[in-house]
Amino acid sequence: MDPAAPATGIMYYLSAPVIGTGVAALLTLAIYSFLYADNPVYKFAEHLFVGVSAAYGVAITYHMAVIPLIIDPLFRPENTPSGKPHYLVIIPTLLGLMMFSRFFRRYDWMSRWPIAFTMGIGAGLSIPATVETNILPHLYSTMQPLAPMTDGKLNVLAGLDNLLLLVGVVCVLIYFYFSLEHKGVVGRLSRVGIWFLMIAFGAGFGNTVMARISLLIGRVQFLRFDVPKVFFPPGH
Repeated sequence: MDPAAPATGIMYYLSAPVIGTGVAALLTLAIYSFLYADNPVYKFAEHLFVGVSAAYGVAITYHMAVIPLIIDPLFRPENTPSGKPHYLVIIPTLLGLMMFSRFFRRYDWMSRWPIAFTMGIGAGLSIPATVETNILPHLYSTMQPLAPMTDGKLNVLAGLDNLLLLVGVVCVLIYFYFSLEHKGVVGRLSRVGIWFLMIAFGAGFGNTVMARISLLIGRVQFLRFDVPKVFFPPGH
């Protein structure tokens, strides 16, 4: 029998692709059983998903971080570009090990040092990146001309877009300005800011819903087309 030939009969249904597809289909149905009621089948699938995800994360961290960043530089320098040991790696390694002191009440104070170091590094890296990627582009968007020209002609639609954006930003900022009582003109502008906020929140919520719907469509297509194709293939 040719080992490269496709399996037939009972051996086909005992093959890894068929079993994997069947398990995926059963787990998908188990997760969506929550739509009917909270039940043990759903809880089993949920706990299995969390456990597998945690184990996968640990394995990925070990192979993508621990080995290339700790083991290779200290014990297998031939796998590094320089070919020499990097003993400075001991410092972040010790800081990382100190994180596990949280599991021992007597020594949990040691975890404060790596946490403080991590928070400081994270703040130092994230604050400039946030300013450059979020704050500055938003400031630039509010500084567009109210009478833009396109090919030497006034672009009315672009001007209205820029004006609407400017009004929305100003009204939202006034809504969050609490040094003045929201009465009179300030109160009316703050209420306009609320409308802009609600529109933004609604758009964000709609985008989230559409993302979840796309996941649902993918699972339904898997159950409708992929599962029958695997379990009832032509010629079997």
